[in-house]
Amino acid sequence: MNSRLQRNLWGYVFIGPFVIGFLCFTIIPMLASLYFSFTSYGLFDAPKWIGLDNYIKMFTEDPRYLQSLKVTVIYVLGGVPLRLAFALLVAMLLNAGSRAVGLYRTMYYLPSLIGGSVAVAIMWRNIFGDEGIVNLALGGLGLDAVRWFGEPTAALWMLIFLSIWQFGSSMLIFLAGLKSIPSSFYEAASVDGANFFQKFFQITLPMLSPVLLFNIIMQTIAAFMTFVPAFIISKGTGGPLDGTLLYSLYLFKQGFEYFNMGYASAMAWVMLLIVAALTGIIFWTSKYWVHYESEVK
Repeated sequence: MNSRLQRNLWGYVFIGPFVIGFLCFTIIPMLASLYFSFTSYGLFDAPKWIGLDNYIKMFTEDPRYLQSLKVTVIYVLGGVPLRLAFALLVAMLLNAGSRAVGLYRTMYYLPSLIGGSVAVAIMWRNIFGDEGIVNLALGGLGLDAVRWFGEPTAALWMLIFLSIWQFGSSMLIFLAGLKSIPSSFYEAASVDGANFFQKFFQITLPMLSPVLLFNIIMQTIAAFMTFVPAFIISKGTGGPLDGTLLYSLYLFKQGFEYFNMGYASAMAWVMLLIVAALTGIIFWTSKYWVHYESEVK
């Protein structure tokens, strides 16, 4: 054994389980999924090569696929900005300073840990159900009950509001970014007579722009992968009238309910390409609005 291999041996031993797991549970399944996407594979039958038929079918013969794509785009465009805005608002409140800031951080972060769970989705469905607390309160005020999950648009917005519940991780990242902004910037702005909004748009947002870029990308990817809330609230149907049929839910139904594993694999690869393209566009636009302190302008 040469000295170089001996020196690095323990490094190879420690990294070995990760490399093996990455190959077995990520790379090999991805390559298998790519192959299945070009086949007619019913999970219990042998895959049959059909070329690009699955991809062509998505955009020409499957209206539910286009509906799932439309619902997901609305969910991402509506949910991500609202969640980030709420996370930034809470982070700014916590950054204002308080003796109980540690307690507040825990209280606000806790929902993000359980926000995507089955229990919270069931609770959300019961609160806004036809006989839930919200409708009981409306009845007490003499108002008509609202079918929150009985109309496609309303049900989708219920999902979007539920997504805002999971703002904790973004809030903590925003809070760390706010802490890194030197207070001297605000002190100098105050001396110059700047008001709150001028400080926010001229100091806070530019200094937070790298953090904002990171949060936008991470939350966009997470929104595309949302599955549990839509599955629980619609009871696995994506209803009413496919109003909550998110992309991941339809992919799940194709793979494990209709046993069209080849079609589901093709859907997964299209979603990967969509997310990659969106991430690339966000990165490309970042040169116009992201500010780095190390840059010389």
